[in-house]
Amino acid sequence: MQVNRCAWVSDDPLYQDYHDKVWGRPEYDSQQLFAKLCLDGQQAGLSWITILKKQQNYERLFANFDPRLIAEFDDAKVEELMLDVGIVRNRLKVNSIIRNAKAYLAMEQQGINFSQFLWAFVGGAPKLNNFSSMADVPAQTPESEAMSKALKKLGFNFVGPTICYAFMQAVGMVNDHTQDCFCATEK
Repeated sequence: MQVNRCAWVSDDPLYQDYHDKVWGRPEYDSQQLFAKLCLDGQQAGLSWITILKKQQNYERLFANFDPRLIAEFDDAKVEELMLDVGIVRNRLKVNSIIRNAKAYLAMEQQGINFSQFLWAFVGGAPKLNNFSSMADVPAQTPESEAMSKALKKLGFNFVGPTICYAFMQAVGMVNDHTQDCFCATEK
């Protein structure tokens, strides 16, 4: 039986599973949101499927995205990571995860709940869009621009407005499943 999905999804089973079970589903766990934000930052200049295929390696190498452990990574650890073909070996991107972990911990120390902070950009609840095609879906929005600016001010990087919008889509802050997608009926 043919299933209609958003046009960006290829016939790769991994991509289809991600679309069907993860993309656009609301995520509220702070550490899971941190992990996804870091992974979306790794996508800069690449296709999402490239990062998706490396996700398990990122989880293994970056302590399951535990900010407390990542913040302790030193230069020797960065050099070790740079040798692992299981991730994108871009020093700026590798260092961004460490930098973002430190920014995350600084927020916690200030009493800022990461999940609540991020979800505030959409008023605390998913924004349900009703696009007829992927051509209608923006690359960034005023909300993603505001999120990007706020995260950068807090010390995060690889969090530009386009990355933030992709992140918002992925974690269900915005639901951009197109009208012809079977997931749209679940809205």
